Amino acid sequence: MSSIDEKRVHGANTEPTALFVASDIGLTRVAVAGERVGEIELRDRRPARDCAFDKKLAVATEEDVLVGESLDESGFGPATAVGFDDEPVATAPDGTVARRIDDDWHEVGTVETVHAIDGDLLGTDGGVYRITDGGLQYTGLDAVRDVATTGVPRAATATGLYRLGNGWLDDLDGEFTMVSADAERAHAATMDDFYAHEGEWQPIEVRKSVAAVAYAEKVYAVTRDGTLLVETDDGWRDHPLGVGEPHALVAADRKPV
Repeated sequence: MSSIDEKRVHGANTEPTALFVASDIGLTRVAVAGERVGEIELRDRRPARDCAFDKKLAVATEEDVLVGESLDESGFGPATAVGFDDEPVATAPDGTVARRIDDDWHEVGTVETVHAIDGDLLGTDGGVYRITDGGLQYTGLDAVRDVATTGVPRAATATGLYRLGNGWLDDLDGEFTMVSADAERAHAATMDDFYAHEGEWQPIEVRKSVAAVAYAEKVYAVTRDGTLLVETDDGWRDHPLGVGEPHALVAADRKPV
């Protein structure tokens, strides 16, 4: 339910979208409606390394994987990355990857330093791995920092941005740190440059280093200094969050359960 402060900012007939930011200070919830930013709330103080949303929220913290709107402890233990492949998937600091089925965690395999999970793909120091019924399958590349599976699968690596076609194909050169996509758009970033893809890749001027991107009614990005960027018709509007350097950003465009 929206707070009184949210309704004052967004209007009585506008239900805000919840953005969740994972950072060393914990999990922060930001209410947004289109270009407008409302209430900012620190929901949990445990240092959060990652977060993901697919009908429900999952958060990787230094103590456990938290699941759902009430941030219930799942019994996984300390986690460095989290995602959804129908069910929650998480990785432990030692590289153990597990899927949560019927409230229990089932080990899938172990791989070197997982940085990102999206769908059935893992981005790791050793390359891209796919989660299969038989375990983890190496699919190529090296030094992968992020992956996105919606639409055309993409991987951000230390040597470039790649898309999956007949193998992994070059998209852009550079030391990429993030990639994100929905059904219509994609975004990617290095420490210095930010790109958007709507038919082809184009550079975007934002004056800050982008750490993560999420999609709802608008495109939202969070920068490495903890600033929320909102895409508008006139460029990108910024709003400081006070969270320090963030690790992940997700949009819960449906109420988390």
